[in-house]
Amino acid sequence: MTSTTIKRARFGIHSIDHFALEVPSLDEATRFLDAFGFELESLPDELLLRTPGNDHVWARIREGARKQLAYLALHCFADDFAPLCEQIVQAGGKSAAPAPLAPGDGFWFHDPDGNLLQLKPGVKTSPGCKPLGREKLAPLRSRGAVARADAPPTRPTRLSHVLMFTPDVREAVAFYERSLGLTLTDGSEGIVAFLHARHGSDHHLIAFAQGAAKGWHHSAWDVETIEEVGLGKMQMQQAGYVEGWGVGRHVLGSNYFQYVRDPWGSFWEYSADIDYVGAGTEWPAGNHPPEDSLYLWGPDVPAYFFENTEA
Repeated sequence: MTSTTIKRARFGIHSIDHFALEVPSLDEATRFLDAFGFELESLPDELLLRTPGNDHVWARIREGARKQLAYLALHCFADDFAPLCEQIVQAGGKSAAPAPLAPGDGFWFHDPDGNLLQLKPGVKTSPGCKPLGREKLAPLRSRGAVARADAPPTRPTRLSHVLMFTPDVREAVAFYERSLGLTLTDGSEGIVAFLHARHGSDHHLIAFAQGAAKGWHHSAWDVETIEEVGLGKMQMQQAGYVEGWGVGRHVLGSNYFQYVRDPWGSFWEYSADIDYVGAGTEWPAGNHPPEDSLYLWGPDVPAYFFENTEA
């Protein structure tokens, strides 16, 4: 897969602010997300998700008739806001009314699949560099692992990326490149595509998977080490959430992963050590074979992993 843009967009977003997801039961969502390791704030009509030690609201969960993305909020630099709004319209974005319960500021629009997005100036939530040396090495003649009873809970540190189903991966990539200034990092034709932000971001900030219709597949949450990924898998299984995929390692992005299936058929990913694309870096994007589109090692992909429960 190669970039579908002839001329690179002049302006671009720098990060995701948050996403809002509708689910059939806030009580069930509270149980699942508490087990995953979030700090939760319950409001009358929604649930706010934060990570420990961080006041940023990464997600808003609302009750609805079925699971679906309510909207995705994106951040840009203040000087880029006005030209980005114009760029979005020129690329075919359709202006829209703000989502119910959402702050009405910024510019609201629909992408070609009908997903509702919000653009506004704001703080850069994507990392400024890739952390180094996060794996902890044991001193000589010391045990490298703690006892199971002493293992700390896995708690995500930040939102890394989101992945959505689309009926046309190529068209989705073209729109997000032209409108939001994202750049194709890697992909596998007709299967999946990963896009990064130009001001420095993880290997992918937004990704798309081929599906019969639009839909929400997963959100990925950064943890420091592969051990936390493994402990997160056990943590969720002990809480009764046994469906998912992992532990494994991706080829595209290189991150270690564990996907946990939520009660509505989408996934929440523990992710560690993902590749980083620095500001101004030219990443060697490529169209990779299907066997490299998902994983380097790990268990077989479950049959339900690419099931779009919204189709």
